[in-house]
Amino acid sequence: MKKGFLVSSVVLASMFVLTACGGGSETNSSEAKESKNLVVSTFGLSEDIVKSDVMDPFEKEFDAKITMDLGNSGDRFNKLISNPRGIDVIELAQANSADGASQELFEKLDESKIPNLADLTEGAKEVFDSGAGVPIAVNSVGIVYDREKVGKEITSWSDLWDSALEGKISIPEITTTAGPLMMYIASDHAGVAIEDDNGEAAFEALEELKPNIVKTYARSSDLANMFQAGEIEAAIVMDFAYDIVKGDSDTIEYVVPESGTYANYNTINIPKEAANKELAYSFINYRISEESQKTKALSLNEAPTNDKVELSEEEAGNMTYGAVADRAKNIDFDFVNSQMTDWIDRWNRLINQ
Repeated sequence: MKKGFLVSSVVLASMFVLTACGGGSETNSSEAKESKNLVVSTFGLSEDIVKSDVMDPFEKEFDAKITMDLGNSGDRFNKLISNPRGIDVIELAQANSADGASQELFEKLDESKIPNLADLTEGAKEVFDSGAGVPIAVNSVGIVYDREKVGKEITSWSDLWDSALEGKISIPEITTTAGPLMMYIASDHAGVAIEDDNGEAAFEALEELKPNIVKTYARSSDLANMFQAGEIEAAIVMDFAYDIVKGDSDTIEYVVPESGTYANYNTINIPKEAANKELAYSFINYRISEESQKTKALSLNEAPTNDKVELSEEEAGNMTYGAVADRAKNIDFDFVNSQMTDWIDRWNRLINQ
């Protein structure tokens, strides 16, 4: 009886082990399946195009399922700070990415898992080396003006300080993407490197410019309305907003001064608390691939950061590409972020009163 009992026990134990192993296989299979789900925090613009031209091709190639978390860069960044879990990759404006890197919110990226890094433009490589993430798009700032109302060509940043434009221009709010770029432009007008005096000369130049400023703007749609209403004749604007501002007008033009412009990059990072980092790496590498970058350049009007992408003059339009990209200078957003609290306070007292 005891021998039979022992044999039965061994058999039962073996069955239990086999059952447990089988259950473990199912769990592992389930986990493997779940690992194909990727949560991407991205900009809430042109959602349908982003899905069809960026997300859908990745899902097909990698047999994955993407869930998009949409919104503007600042709101999504603050959301990540308050809840670092639940996002696998996050696309942000450069200022937010630099801030996140300084707070050590992101994974230190393994370059061996992102082979397409080798194809980044020199400016994009510089941003990556700064620790702000992998650049996926670049834009820059220029001048938009109504040539018929202005009555002459505007060719330089300093033209905006012309007294003939008194009460006729608008500039971006300091808290917008173009705000810090405006500070650099003002400092250049004063002939001082902004890092040398933390923006002191820039504010002096802005005080000189103030008589020409009707108002500031926070949204490109507001700027478009000011042009349509005849409130302004010229403005400083990011390149991606030009089409919105121009509308159906035949007299509104966009110019990037030969002296140069300043660039802003949208970058992508993997949060430290990401649940699916391996697929996130695949997504980043895909995001900066030549094919994906060309597709979104054409459908989303986003200038590529992959140096292999070739665009015709018509395709490039007003993007930061070719000659414009060559004279687009990078901004030190670590420096900008360290000054921003003081800059906002001084800006509000000078410009918004």
